[in-house]
Amino acid sequence: MTKKINDNFLARWTMLLLVASMMFFCYMFVDVISPLQQMLETARGWSPETYGTVVGSEYFLNVFVLFLIFAGIILDKMGVRFTGLLSAGLMIVGAGIKLYGVSDGFIAGNGLYDFLSSFWPAFPAGAKLACVGFAIFGCGAEMAGVTVSKAIAKWFKGKEMALAMGIEMAVARLGVFAVFTLSPRLADMAPVSVVRPVAVVALLLCVGFLTYLVFTFMDRKLDRQLDAASEGPGEEFKVSDLGKLFGNPTFLVVAGLCVLYYSAIFPFQKFAVPMLQNSLGITAQAASDIFRWFPMGAMVLTPLLGAYLDFRGKGATMLILGAVLMTVCHLIFALVPLTPLVAYSAIILLGVSFSLVPAALWPSVPKLVEERYLGSGYSVIFWIQNIGLWLFPIIIGGALQAANPGVSERIQSGEAATYNYTVPMLIFAGLGVVAFLLGVWLKAMDHKRGFGLELPNVKK
Repeated sequence: MTKKINDNFLARWTMLLLVASMMFFCYMFVDVISPLQQMLETARGWSPETYGTVVGSEYFLNVFVLFLIFAGIILDKMGVRFTGLLSAGLMIVGAGIKLYGVSDGFIAGNGLYDFLSSFWPAFPAGAKLACVGFAIFGCGAEMAGVTVSKAIAKWFKGKEMALAMGIEMAVARLGVFAVFTLSPRLADMAPVSVVRPVAVVALLLCVGFLTYLVFTFMDRKLDRQLDAASEGPGEEFKVSDLGKLFGNPTFLVVAGLCVLYYSAIFPFQKFAVPMLQNSLGITAQAASDIFRWFPMGAMVLTPLLGAYLDFRGKGATMLILGAVLMTVCHLIFALVPLTPLVAYSAIILLGVSFSLVPAALWPSVPKLVEERYLGSGYSVIFWIQNIGLWLFPIIIGGALQAANPGVSERIQSGEAATYNYTVPMLIFAGLGVVAFLLGVWLKAMDHKRGFGLELPNVKK
C-alpha cells in the first residue's frame, strides 16, 4: 500500500498548524471588542442592549439566511480548499466593514452615516454598520469552523483525531487569551481609541488567509493520492441527505446540547469583562487580565482530554461533567459575593468545563454522520448553535438593562454607576442545567443504540 501524505507524522501536524492559525486570528476578531463594552458606551453611546445586538449580529445571516446550511452544502460539494479560502475572504471583508463602522471617520455628513441614521434613531448608525460587517464576518467564521473540522477529520481519520481537534481548539482559545490581553492595552494607548485594536486584528485575518492558502497545496496532494488509492467513486453527497440529519434523534440531541452549552459560553465572553468591572470595581484592563485565563485553561486541558478520548473514550460522560461545571461557575457569579480569588476560581472552573465539552463533542459527530455529508452535519449543528449565539447576547443585554433601570443613561451622561449582573448569570446557569439533562439523555441513547460515543477513537 502506498503511503499517503497524511500518514507522515510531520505533514499532518504541519497541516494542523496551518489551519489552526487561521482560527487563531478568527477567534481574536470575534472577541476584539469584548473588553471594550464600557468604552463603547461612553465613546460611541452603545447601551448594553445595543452592544448585545452588535455582538449577536455575528450569527444573524447564518441563522436567518441559512448561510451555514449552504456552507455545508458548498463544503461537501466543493471541498475544504475552496470553502476554506472563501470563508477567510468573507472574514476579511466583514472585518473591514465593522472597522469602518466603529472608526472615527464614520460621522454625520457621510452619506452612508446619514442614511443609517434616518431610521431607528435609538440605535447608533455606527452600530448598524458594525452589525452588517460582523454578520458577514460571522458567515466566514462559522464556515471556517465547519471547514477546519472536516479537514481535520479527513487528515486524521483513523489517527489522533480527537487530539488534533483538541489542539486546534486550544490554538483558537489562545487567540481569545491574546485578544483579551491586547485589546484593552491597544485601546488605552494614547490617544485612547476603540478603533486601534479592531484595525490590528483585522490585518491579522489577512495572515490567516495566507496560512490556509499554504495548506491548500498540501491538501491537493492528498486528494491526488486518495483518488489513486480509491477502487472507484464513492457515493456522493446529495441535498436529500440533509433530511437524514434532521431525522436522526441522536444527532438532534447532540445539536441541542451544543446550542445550550455554547450559548452559555460565547455570549458570556461578551459580557464577562464588564461584569467583572462592575462587580469588582476594577478597570477594563484588570478585568480582561482575570478573564483571559479562561481560554488558557481550556487550551492546556483540551488536547489532553482529546488524547484521553482517543485512547480511552468516555465522550458522553465528558459532556455531562462539562455541563455540571459550567452551571456551577455561573451560579458562583450570580450568587456568591465576588472577590478576585472567587473570580479567578470560577474562571478556572469554566475553563475546565470548556475543555471537557468541545474535546468530546466534535469528534463524536463522525460517529453519528456518514462521511459524504459530514460537512453538512457539522453545518447543521453550527446553524442550530448559531441560533442561540445570535439570540442570547440580545436577551442578556436586554435583561441587564431591564434589571438596572436608568443605569445606562447615567453612564452615558458621565455619572458613576454600575450594573448588577445577577439576572444574566442566572440565565446562563439555567442553560447549563438543561444541557446537563440532554447529556444524560444522550448517554442513555448511546448505551441503547451503540453509537460508540463512550468508545475510544483510535482503532487497534
